[in-house]
Amino acid sequence: MIYQIKGMLVKKEENRVIIDSGGLLYEVHIPKTVYRNLNHSKGQTVELVIYHYLNIDKNKGVPVLIGFTEELQRDFFEKFISVSGVGPKAAIRAFDKPIAIIAKAIEEGDVEFLKTLAGIGKQRAKQIVAHLQGKVGRFALIKDAKNTYEPKKDELMQEAKEVLRRLQYNAKESEKMIKKALDARPGLDSVEELLNEIYRQRRP
Repeated sequence: MIYQIKGMLVKKEENRVIIDSGGLLYEVHIPKTVYRNLNHSKGQTVELVIYHYLNIDKNKGVPVLIGFTEELQRDFFEKFISVSGVGPKAAIRAFDKPIAIIAKAIEEGDVEFLKTLAGIGKQRAKQIVAHLQGKVGRFALIKDAKNTYEPKKDELMQEAKEVLRRLQYNAKESEKMIKKALDARPGLDSVEELLNEIYRQRRP
């Protein structure tokens, strides 16, 4: 499976890009939210994190590449398509608004907002909330992570700081948010739980 593609941007359209990587030209589909933040021009080097799947059509599998500028975007995409009835094609259409706003709406159960996403009706919006609410808070922290054993507190904090750094929060902001979350819920034992608690505390 293709994990990441780096190469020269040959063409950029609203729903796809063509990338020349070592003489091989890749067609990569992109959601509108990625297109709006892809500021590269033709001829520049671009690097995209890839979600790769086979689209089965008339008994044959056609490989499809979907590109994101950040690994966390792809992680959210994978959670989104885990909802019954929401496949990759539907998710690409639905991602026409910033991921942080979509994640925030899911956490807050805002069905009215979710049904405004392309291709998402009221019933599907309810399904998305039912399946994902309480699980995507960390993605709402993005500006426009699994432990099988109980981690030591300092290891947990370091992992959370690294994720927040990738989300463009500085060290001082990260430390303040982490401390507040751990003070409120000292029993947190995973990075995902910690980041979700940080999001809950930042909600108005």
